[in-house]
Amino acid sequence: MAHPVDEHVGKRIRHRRWMVGMTQQQLASKVGIKFQQIQKYETGTNRVSASRLWNIANALNVGVSFFFEGLEEEGAVERADQLGAADMIADKEALDLVRAYYGIPELQRRRLFDLTRALADSA
Repeated sequence: MAHPVDEHVGKRIRHRRWMVGMTQQQLASKVGIKFQQIQKYETGTNRVSASRLWNIANALNVGVSFFFEGLEEEGAVERADQLGAADMIADKEALDLVRAYYGIPELQRRRLFDLTRALADSA
């Protein structure tokens, strides 16, 4: 059975890859491995070594800490699974929304995020 942290990191790899519109094959080529290994990382079947995670982060243009975001909160991995976050991002409309969100300059994106969080908290 995969460790929840390995599953979380794998999901973050997959989501970031989707956000930038990259295939498993393209990511594998940039990292210098076969796409089947990317599949194993994304499902949490195989653990990602530190050096490989560094290479993946560079290929996806994020810092290594990106893959661990959300783990600080106790039970974050389990809650994400319960909410079906992986299924939600697989929806084309949701994926388009996420890509558009990351197309917004960082300062405005942070403000939009804060507004969205405030609206969700007051609902």
